[in-house]
Amino acid sequence: MPELPEVEAARRAIEENCLGKKIKRAIIANDSKVIEGVSSLDFESALLGKTIVSAHRKGKNLWLHLDSPPFPSFQFGMAGAIYIKGVAVTKYKRSAVKDNDEWPSKYSKFFVELDDGLELSFTDKRRFARVRLLKDPTSVPPISELGPDALFEPMTINEFTDSLSKKKIGIKALLLDQSYISGIGNWIADEVLYQARIHPLQICSSLSKENCATLHNCIKEVIQYAVEVDADCNRFPCDWLFHFRWGKKSGKIKGKIPLMKLIIMLKKLFLQVIEKAVEVGADSSQFPSNWIFHSREKKPGKAFVDDIRICTGLAEIEWNSSYKSSR
Repeated sequence: MPELPEVEAARRAIEENCLGKKIKRAIIANDSKVIEGVSSLDFESALLGKTIVSAHRKGKNLWLHLDSPPFPSFQFGMAGAIYIKGVAVTKYKRSAVKDNDEWPSKYSKFFVELDDGLELSFTDKRRFARVRLLKDPTSVPPISELGPDALFEPMTINEFTDSLSKKKIGIKALLLDQSYISGIGNWIADEVLYQARIHPLQICSSLSKENCATLHNCIKEVIQYAVEVDADCNRFPCDWLFHFRWGKKSGKIKGKIPLMKLIIMLKKLFLQVIEKAVEVGADSSQFPSNWIFHSREKKPGKAFVDDIRICTGLAEIEWNSSYKSSR
């Protein structure tokens, strides 16, 4: 599903290439599942002759502000994507229409030609997107029900920590709740939790202040970085979980863990554990409460990482098995 960085990349591309231009031709798909609440003919009539004034986004929703209402609004769903002919626009990994496909694509739901000849299309291969024509997109669902935008309206650390202390649900479920924070989907939630070393099922109220601060920082850094590179996943850091969560890859151990992922994670975990232990002068009473060190005397034996046995005497290593589901 396209998340905040992909939708923001689309908004910026529209902003850079389409503002101040008049719509001289429009083709709206006759698809009532995607085109919601208005006929294709009425939609087309409402667009013709209008000038694109600005492009806006909140969470994973985008809308165009024209020189007069109503305005087209796009909820990207599972595979929605914006294309501008002749302009490179980053698409969600599983949204992309091939370059040699017909234009506009057979998956196009919204197509406009501007007065300078530039052409823009919104496509949806899986038909879970929603395209609406609204007088004020921000005053009605889904946009009116969204929480603060994760990029434009971030919570302060204190606000974030305080809000988590009152939540009795799993942290990943909360991050995916668009009424809490808008713009975060599965890949961002998995990424920030992985980088913060927090189990996706951990109850929010049980997170320490240190956990909350780390997670708050990870959300900020992951989203800002992804936006800065226009959501181009080829430019994401090589140690991001993102690169290992898409489909089946060679090099898996017993069909479960990609070998490179295992190497990267073990290296980082070893360093983090050693650095923390040295930082507190090897005083075990100051080791983080979620380290298995505190229970290893009571539960001697071996630790297992997806069928790979690791001696607990070598390092304090934990692997969140729930990340299997993100691959």
